[in-house]
Amino acid sequence: MGAVAARYEAVRRQVADAADACGRDPEDIAVVAVTKTVGVPEIREAVAAGINDFGENRVQEFLGKYGLFPDVRWHFVGTLQTNKVKDVVGRAHLIHSVDSLKLLRTIERKAAEAGVVQGVLLQVNISGESAKHGLAPVDVREALVEASGMESVEVRGLMTMAPLARPEQVRWVFRELRELRDSLHAMPLNGVELDELSMGMSGDFRVAVEEGATMVRIGRAIFGR
Repeated sequence: MGAVAARYEAVRRQVADAADACGRDPEDIAVVAVTKTVGVPEIREAVAAGINDFGENRVQEFLGKYGLFPDVRWHFVGTLQTNKVKDVVGRAHLIHSVDSLKLLRTIERKAAEAGVVQGVLLQVNISGESAKHGLAPVDVREALVEASGMESVEVRGLMTMAPLARPEQVRWVFRELRELRDSLHAMPLNGVELDELSMGMSGDFRVAVEEGATMVRIGRAIFGR
């Protein structure tokens, strides 16, 4: 077994342990292997290890890796500029980082032009850090109301990034995103399911799973430093 496969197996084992601890089915949690700065040989090993969901932060890297590995699901997880939307729409299985109404509207327009329905997550800045992108929690309802009238965008859930700190110190961030999602479930919105919670990275994914993550975005813990 190669190094990537061994680390992936260890991550899946930790996901399963965290899910079991809170009475969840580990199969309900997707591991998205984030390939930022990762080369083709490591991605090839990851595919051979059974990984089917990959995430990329940069558009040029996303396009190149998508072209080399078109048979896996590629997620766009980084900051997306509106002038790059056309390159990602229709290629990304899911865009995790919709951090503004302007970006949501651009994705709707470009997806309509491409004749596709693009799945997205709304990025929410739960921690309130000025350095982090995302909608303020109080603005999510407005975005969902607008999204419910769109024909070429499908909002499937929410995403957040926690501050760099010990896992227990950021548990509240994941809990608040889940609680926000649960409160929004009562809204009668066409085409908005909010099934997905993308939260947790290499340093804190176990806590995120315990708080309800359905997707964890893992780079270092799979590919090494």
